[in-house]
Amino acid sequence: MEKSQNQKIEMVFPNGIELYIKREDLLHPIISGNKFRKLKYNLEEAKKLGFKKILTFGGAFSNHIVAVAGAGVAFGFETIGVIRGEELIDKVQESPSLAFAQQNGMRCHFADRTTYRDKSDKRFVESLHDLYGDFYLIPEGGTNQLAIKGCEEILTTKDKSTFDFVCCAMGTGGTISGIINSANATQEIIGFSSLKGGFLSDVIRNFVQKENWNINCEYHFGGYGKVSDELIRFLNIFHQQTNISLDPIYTGKMMFGILDLIQKDYFPAHSKILAIHTGGLQGISGMNDLLRKKNKETIQYND
Repeated sequence: MEKSQNQKIEMVFPNGIELYIKREDLLHPIISGNKFRKLKYNLEEAKKLGFKKILTFGGAFSNHIVAVAGAGVAFGFETIGVIRGEELIDKVQESPSLAFAQQNGMRCHFADRTTYRDKSDKRFVESLHDLYGDFYLIPEGGTNQLAIKGCEEILTTKDKSTFDFVCCAMGTGGTISGIINSANATQEIIGFSSLKGGFLSDVIRNFVQKENWNINCEYHFGGYGKVSDELIRFLNIFHQQTNISLDPIYTGKMMFGILDLIQKDYFPAHSKILAIHTGGLQGISGMNDLLRKKNKETIQYND
């Protein structure tokens, strides 16, 4: 079972609180963080069932699309990505994620947004089979039962006895579901949603039995993929202080939230907190391109 290192955040916190970050982002150079965990058992299953092709879904800046393309190369699968937005067909080079995916052999199938919204529709999936033949289907974001099984391996036995709180950024709810399933009943699991709305609670309840978790929706910065000057400034300062790179879509928002909650005395004195670094750093160049077009401060990790 793959293990990642816990790194202490060397900052002075009030009330004897200690904060660590689990460096899942260092598990694999391309299939990093939670994507590695989510794909692990899906790839094993695809191979066991004799599939040669993997088909999945994602947007222009999808870390999942990047991970599946990289996994295809690493494990010998053809990959097909159904991409949200027909208008992107001539703009692949403007998206570092899509450009990487194509360079690594992924065939990109561009779907208009209405069709994409109904991507689980049986007729749409059948039309994809007509085009591409047999394939192993992995849902958008990679969340299914096998993905959750992989995410149940994130916490080690020591983590379960050491930390009072485990914090995780949320997109489709798969990673936190695995963490909840494997955590001790005495631990509190906090999900920091990158999306507006509280619908993820219902998604998570499909996968978990425990009740020792909650979702914080206060730090989405306007919704999925949205950032602010304050968030970008925070990412740059945090990197200067710790030499840890966070992404602006998931882990950056989570860490901003954790530090804010510490200052607001949310956590009891002497709490030990573990934040999960779920990777996603490959999307930073695309975000910086957007920020430059708006004459905004960029994420400066390589300066």
